[in-house]
Amino acid sequence: MTSRTLKAFLLGAVAALSLSAGAALAQDKTKVAFVYVGPIGDHGWSYRHDEGRLAIEKAFPGKVETTYVESVPEGADAERVIQQLAAKGNNLIFTTSFGYMEPTLKVAARNPKVFFEHATGFKRAANVATYAARFHEGRTVIGLIAGKMTKTGVVGYIASIPIPEVVSGINAFTLALKSVRPDAQVKVIYVNSWYDPGKEAAAAKALLDQGADILTQHTDSPAPIQVAEERGVYAFGQASDMSKFGPKAHLTSIIDNWDAYYIARTKAVMDKTWKSGDVWEGFDTGMVALAPYNAVLPKDVVELAETARKDIIAGKRHSFTGPIVDKDGKERVAAGKTATNPEILSMDWYVQGVSGDLPKK
Repeated sequence: MTSRTLKAFLLGAVAALSLSAGAALAQDKTKVAFVYVGPIGDHGWSYRHDEGRLAIEKAFPGKVETTYVESVPEGADAERVIQQLAAKGNNLIFTTSFGYMEPTLKVAARNPKVFFEHATGFKRAANVATYAARFHEGRTVIGLIAGKMTKTGVVGYIASIPIPEVVSGINAFTLALKSVRPDAQVKVIYVNSWYDPGKEAAAAKALLDQGADILTQHTDSPAPIQVAEERGVYAFGQASDMSKFGPKAHLTSIIDNWDAYYIARTKAVMDKTWKSGDVWEGFDTGMVALAPYNAVLPKDVVELAETARKDIIAGKRHSFTGPIVDKDGKERVAAGKTATNPEILSMDWYVQGVSGDLPKK
């Protein structure tokens, strides 16, 4: 072998080793993927999940590789996207919308070595876990605030889709509202979408035209906050602190904080300790939080809100303590009892004080 040939051989060997080392390093990284129903710039639900993804990267620098697909419709498109992420070698896949439940289960059955986490779902498998937050706890607190701040006694509620998670939030809000303003009523408009700024804005305007002087929402864009700011009324944000979109209107927001959960579940995969299960957390763990209160709120209103929040954490208060009757007068929770978790998670009826009928999904 000539010196030139030897040099070429050595250079080739070094290059091959470098490529091999690079491939090994890539394989050592835990790959985590996310599927979002809206854009990460929605400033709401998908935005907060993506903040959790970034928290994973920060917690495990150089040890994880994350990716995401945004604005994925619920249904056949979701199954295709989830399957593609599984095929690309992701170890852990978070599917972050209720309508992804069946697609997640189908893909999981075809990919038993991949771990899946489905947000707000109720069906699990050996490699599929579920998780959600007790958003209704936050609705209780803002319902109390609304009851103290409304002048007309009419509150507008922009809702997404009539599933139990949304219905229980409406009910928790209404019960708290009426506990401090017995004559109050909640008017609900469903936009049949999690994220549609145009429809959300139109619904907000319609509710204000119907006499509402406070808006709240279970949709993901800041459009209702912006409408409230323009019309000079108060509003509550959803999923993240939306105060910058309406500094005068925004009283507080219910914040979804997934960071700690996402870090823990990623670590479980890395440690090979991941197990399927279900998590439903709230104020007590910080999975549900509140944005800073607007300075316009009177001291006694802030004290009322904070007392309720702390009592929920301490177990002294529950969003659904009886007696509770539905809008048709049927007793749903007896006096001295509290609704069970399965009852809350399957809620398909309105409490008294909610105007209109619950639409069919």
